[in-house]
Amino acid sequence: MLTPQSEEIVRATLPAVGGALGEIAPLFYRKMFAAHPELERDLFNRGNQRQGEQQKALASSIAAFATLQLEPDPARQDLVLSRIAHKHASLGITPEQYRIVHQHLFEAIAEVLGDAVTPEVAAAWDEVYWLMAETLIAMEKGLYGGAGVEVGDVWRTVRVAARRLESADTVSLVLTSPDGEPLPAFLPGQYLSVGVTLPDGARQIRQYSLCSAPSEGSWRITVKRVLAAELADGVVAPAGEVSNFVYDNVFEGDDLRVTLPFGDVVLPPEGDAPLLLASAGIGCTPVIGMLNHLADTEDRRAISVLHADRSAASHAHRRELAELVERLPSASLHRWYEDLGARRPVDVVHAGRVDLSEVALEPGTQAFLCGPLPFMLAVRDALVAREVPAENIHYEVFGPTTWTGAFA
Repeated sequence: MLTPQSEEIVRATLPAVGGALGEIAPLFYRKMFAAHPELERDLFNRGNQRQGEQQKALASSIAAFATLQLEPDPARQDLVLSRIAHKHASLGITPEQYRIVHQHLFEAIAEVLGDAVTPEVAAAWDEVYWLMAETLIAMEKGLYGGAGVEVGDVWRTVRVAARRLESADTVSLVLTSPDGEPLPAFLPGQYLSVGVTLPDGARQIRQYSLCSAPSEGSWRITVKRVLAAELADGVVAPAGEVSNFVYDNVFEGDDLRVTLPFGDVVLPPEGDAPLLLASAGIGCTPVIGMLNHLADTEDRRAISVLHADRSAASHAHRRELAELVERLPSASLHRWYEDLGARRPVDVVHAGRVDLSEVALEPGTQAFLCGPLPFMLAVRDALVAREVPAENIHYEVFGPTTWTGAFA
């Protein structure tokens, strides 16, 4: 908790600092990357930097954490920090990097706000930063310890044992240990990071959900090729650097650098609560992993599986999804495609977007969502309208954590 003096100062200055974060964050990254170009080249997502998404994420995280110190909500704070800690652990972040961030962030704050940053104001916001940083450092230390590794030592070399097309633009890779030993266990719903060295020499990192069953002793991920696309107002979404590199260049027998699995949106280790698993697009991958686990353990609870996609042709793991649901005696499958092609709507395949009005929801349902943020917000609102408690709705977002306030 903040000291009373710092809390008073943060409360008084939060509007000014929060309002300036949009200017502070880009300046901070420019300063940090000028002093540490290796961080931009080898750690941070260059695509998110170019689009400004990482800058928004930093501003969102700082503002959210500061607000939570003034209006305590332990559950909300644990959720926000747990997501960040798992993401950091999947990158191998170390305490030293928090000191680097602190130096350049506070230089940027002082430059943007000028004389408004008195010694007292600087000390109060310094307290906010280190309260957040030290909490994350402790959480990450616990995650590293739980994985049985030293702080930051999460990277491993694996070998691609199999590669299979899951749709025209997605490919799954089965990863094994080069020495033949089983890979470490993971929880259904977790992800790992993949690091590749691109033609310009930069090492870029992205996260991919594990879609295999934990019992297999190998890991399987699915990578979707992302082409450049023109959005509204002439904005161009860039091609995916890592996804396209993996899709075009990684094949059976190749070695790949990955991290140990992390992520906190996972199936409970035990329990019989009814489940709703909803995904859209490539967000199907953690759901496939969860279903593989449920099928392997012969789970008999009520399970509703929902998936939305552009078309049947673009639906990665389409056949596997149906086969897994078939293996579960109390599971039902509902699919929505924006384009049905020549197909007619049937009981389990619908035209358009997800509609929960005819999906049965058992009392006590635990819902897990993964996909684009607008999709998850729509499903979440529909579930709340059906009286599913907000604390029973769990979600996974890949990319910068600008979503921290989206589910408040």
